[in-house]
Amino acid sequence: MIYRIIFILIYIFAISCADQSKKNNLSRKFVNYSNKGFTLVYDEKLFHKKIINKKLDDRSLLIFNNFLDQDTPVKITNLINGKYLLAKVGGNSNYPFFYNSVISKRIALNLEIDLNEPYIEIKTLNQKNSFIISKAKTFDEEKNVANKVPVKGIEIKNISSNKNEDKLILNKSKNINVFKYIIKIADLYFEDSANILKNRLLNEYNMNYVKIKKMSKNSYRVYIGPFNDLDSMQREYRNIIKLNFENIEIIKL
Repeated sequence: MIYRIIFILIYIFAISCADQSKKNNLSRKFVNYSNKGFTLVYDEKLFHKKIINKKLDDRSLLIFNNFLDQDTPVKITNLINGKYLLAKVGGNSNYPFFYNSVISKRIALNLEIDLNEPYIEIKTLNQKNSFIISKAKTFDEEKNVANKVPVKGIEIKNISSNKNEDKLILNKSKNINVFKYIIKIADLYFEDSANILKNRLLNEYNMNYVKIKKMSKNSYRVYIGPFNDLDSMQREYRNIIKLNFENIEIIKL
């Protein structure tokens, strides 16, 4: 019982520090990192509009991620169709906090990313990882190939009749997916801790749709949602990111 009380007190203290700046949040670096969320496909116009503050070569196998060191090897998986590839972190960049990364057009094309639902998983890798051992090609070999082959099948068009928005046209998945997601805030060991967090989010931070799901005997997920469209999820995400949680994830239902 004493351990539960100590755990709850520690967690309350951690939440009370949630008003730290986003800059401090970006200073954390993860060795073992896994995150599911929406990615942003790089386009030159995003740089000129200052939505992204660094350029990314269209043909590169690099990504921007603000929680990993430069040159960290990662596995990028399109969670809609299961396609994946190896990439490296090209460094940090200023980009909208809603996205877990910025990827090149080449990565987007190879993974057949649908810009209406650019849902990916980023996972760090190491030499002991069986995925690395089983790969016939290394990242550097793939990079050499990528640099020699022009990016084909990518086209910028204005497809909106009401808005002047430039959209990237990529191969679309033939399967019709229902857009339904939650924002996972934390998975906690004690139900009491989950209830405390939920009540604080509801009462002190005036958040909506906060729920708890029992994942297993000793795992309780605190989340917000579900969301049936991207806009509403982005609005709620902006409120959550201010609380400086360590690794917020977007989970498809």
